[in-house]
Amino acid sequence: MPHLTVEYSANLEGRTDLDALCAGLLETLLETGLFELGAPRVRALRADHYAIADRLPENAFIDLNLRIGKGRSAQEKKRTGDALFATAGRLLAPLFETPHFALSLEIREIDAELSWKKNAIHPRLRGQ
Repeated sequence: MPHLTVEYSANLEGRTDLDALCAGLLETLLETGLFELGAPRVRALRADHYAIADRLPENAFIDLNLRIGKGRSAQEKKRTGDALFATAGRLLAPLFETPHFALSLEIREIDAELSWKKNAIHPRLRGQ
């Protein structure tokens, strides 16, 4: 049940292809082999209000927050993070051509006892 949230500063609208970023990150999650097809969700959330570093208006950010269930080794989580960060870096490369962009990624584990889910997508994709 990986949920990847792409939080981005509003000034990136029109400066990067967020649909391509979400699609590329989803593909990368699936390529890890750690998550079945019906599990990943990738969504982008625009931050309309923010203050970054020295407050120059051209400063921008994308923060990737991946929430996953427990049960993966540290090595698997590291491999997933490395792959996601590489994909994001490649797709966002033009933003790094200026000194005004920051990219971050964090992986968090979800406590199963404090997480409720109901998913009709899994049975469909499993052929049930």
